[in-house]
Amino acid sequence: MRLRASGIPWLGTVPEHWCVARLRSHADVRVSNVDKHSRVGEQNVRLCNYVDVYHNDFIRGDMPFMRATATALEIKRFGLVRGDVLITKDSEAWDDIGVPALVSDTTPDLVSGYHLAILRPRRDQMLGEYLLRLLQTGVAHQFHVAAKGVTRYGLSYSDIKSVRLPVPPLQEQEAIVRYLRHATVEIDAKLAEVRRKIELLREYRARLISDVVTGKLDVCKAAGDSPRPCDMVRSGVPWLGEIPQHWTVVALKRLCSRSALYGANVPTSRYELSGVRLIRTTDITSTGALREQGVHVAPATVSEWLLADGDILVSRSGTVGRSFLYNSQIHPPAAYAGYLVRFVPGPQVEATYLAYFTKTRAFRDYLRTQVVTSTIENVNAQKYARCPVLLPPLREQRTIAEYLTNATAELDTAVADVRREVELLKEYRARLIADVVTGRLDVRGAADSLSGPNEEGA
Repeated sequence: MRLRASGIPWLGTVPEHWCVARLRSHADVRVSNVDKHSRVGEQNVRLCNYVDVYHNDFIRGDMPFMRATATALEIKRFGLVRGDVLITKDSEAWDDIGVPALVSDTTPDLVSGYHLAILRPRRDQMLGEYLLRLLQTGVAHQFHVAAKGVTRYGLSYSDIKSVRLPVPPLQEQEAIVRYLRHATVEIDAKLAEVRRKIELLREYRARLISDVVTGKLDVCKAAGDSPRPCDMVRSGVPWLGEIPQHWTVVALKRLCSRSALYGANVPTSRYELSGVRLIRTTDITSTGALREQGVHVAPATVSEWLLADGDILVSRSGTVGRSFLYNSQIHPPAAYAGYLVRFVPGPQVEATYLAYFTKTRAFRDYLRTQVVTSTIENVNAQKYARCPVLLPPLREQRTIAEYLTNATAELDTAVADVRREVELLKEYRARLIADVVTGRLDVRGAADSLSGPNEEGA
């Protein structure tokens, strides 16, 4: 295949029989303004929202969409038909914008919600599925560059329609789509298999912590012996069930020298590039680790909320129950933000043991009895403080903490290895799509040998 210069630096060369054009030359662009409210006098619709597009490559009619209402004019203008491509036009990050999804079914009551734009290819010029694959490649970088904002970024109608695309003849688009359907199905099946490994490792990790911390497995024997069942008695607490007969149950606040301390409310305008790390609810992972990326503030801003070794944070809103144990040898100086509650373990409890207790099924079961839901889930600090905690003798707490630290480190390493396999597969998938839709890899011959449906989104 002979190539020519595309005239676009990021694209480089394209096959000489392809054209390079603005999106507006091959598709109509509509920016939706349909909100989530239901109003008297409007028609009932199902609303395709931001998260539906962000988390799915294909929008299907049988998905669980939100119910809302829209006017007849809105339904006519923003109703979705097979072959439409939706993109997210707003985001909190400039490099996480323009995420696409293809509409697979024409459903009369399905309407695009706001924060989305509809790209409707002209059927005699461009396939929606080809446009989807294009927007999953470096083509989307044009959206990132065009995004405007400070704390939230958005794309204008002009930004979207001005994006430049490589466009092969329609017959070649069909071949590209057919080939990528076949290739991505195999890759996605492998991705699903590998992701399932991660789920199983995480499930085993959570079960191990719960069984050890609640005494169902005894790890306090001589070194080298495998865990064994304990002699159990009724705890008197429904969500704790039976416990080792020599353990006690104590309210969380009784184990802490300071407890139920709310975090600092620091406006985003005070965030800085350096200084003290400000830990927020969203910075804590499901396993209790701290995400690498975060915000910082001036030390004077959060002097009352600085963390000390052994302090435990729990999330009281949003993702209720996420917890984090601060260790200055691992983490730089840090403070904690609002929607987090701080507990300072006292002398009768090992901080690491208490942190592991906050990751047990028993702890989650307690929170389910306390959670209040308005727009988001919430458990206030006083309810956390009343949580019943299983308390072994201090020596056993330390043995349990040491055992779980070693065991979970091995499991976390295994998860990291499998996650790297996921990333490699995703990189290979993205590279394959990019090479095919930009003409670097000619798949017409390979596509001709493949059988299967030619319909979009099949």
